[in-house]
Amino acid sequence: MFEDRLKTCLDTGRVLVQEPMKRHTTFRAGGPADYFVEPATEEELKKVMDLLREEQMPYYILGNGSNLLVSDQGYRGVIVSMLALKDCRVDGNLVYAGAGIKMSVLAREILAAGLTGFEFGAGIPGTLGGAVVMNAGAYGGEMVQILKSVRVMTMEGEVLDLPAAELKLSYRYSLVPEMGYIVLGAEMELVPGEQSEIQAKMDELAQKRRDKQPLEFPSAGSTFKRPEGYFAGKLIQDSGLAGYRVGGACVSPKHCGFVVNDQDGTASDIYQLCKEVEACVWERFGVKLTMEVKILGDFC
Repeated sequence: MFEDRLKTCLDTGRVLVQEPMKRHTTFRAGGPADYFVEPATEEELKKVMDLLREEQMPYYILGNGSNLLVSDQGYRGVIVSMLALKDCRVDGNLVYAGAGIKMSVLAREILAAGLTGFEFGAGIPGTLGGAVVMNAGAYGGEMVQILKSVRVMTMEGEVLDLPAAELKLSYRYSLVPEMGYIVLGAEMELVPGEQSEIQAKMDELAQKRRDKQPLEFPSAGSTFKRPEGYFAGKLIQDSGLAGYRVGGACVSPKHCGFVVNDQDGTASDIYQLCKEVEACVWERFGVKLTMEVKILGDFC
């Protein structure tokens, strides 16, 4: 039985069956995954991935679920959570951290080490692994600016330490998905700084987020990528869509670049709203919006 074989791969990790994905995404929406596994070590992860390849079982690698919308029908396959891989080591101005560490936690570790350059990442609501995959950024900072190397597992189960330049990082893009890599961790190169100044910068950016973003509601952060030459939020606002609603999902009046789940909306509510926003902006301005949020499962 597949479930039994899956459990034999993990000594300290966990296996859940028919696990509601609304528990694992910041949209707080989504149906059950057939299986949800959380390996505790790289070795356990390799055993899981070997089994999934042998069984030709569909899978999805999950971090904090902060950039993901899962169908109400759920996911027919295995969700592999990376959250247990969250070690962090500091050596001078170099920081190595596991893919599962949350960006906010990593920011505190870097602050404690008196290193600057990561302040932009403190408020990004995801994990380091996800931030590497999409070259996450905010307030003028991006992962590409600080990444030195990235530790990955290939589709064949081989572990490689790659120079960051090999991943061709650009705006919300890396080669990781195309190559079928799983990010295990990353090494970042920062510079010494004054803790008081680092803290002040982090506080300043946190206040900007509170002032401008609807942090009180479930969301996936910025819903759409920035179209070249435009700002998605302004296009949506100028289309008259502030507060526009489908079911329990709404275009935030506070920041139109955010779709929020403010009334216990379904994944279908959120998806339909996004599609209607895209259509309206295209009709009004002839600009194509592309969702930054990843879609998983059937939305037909």
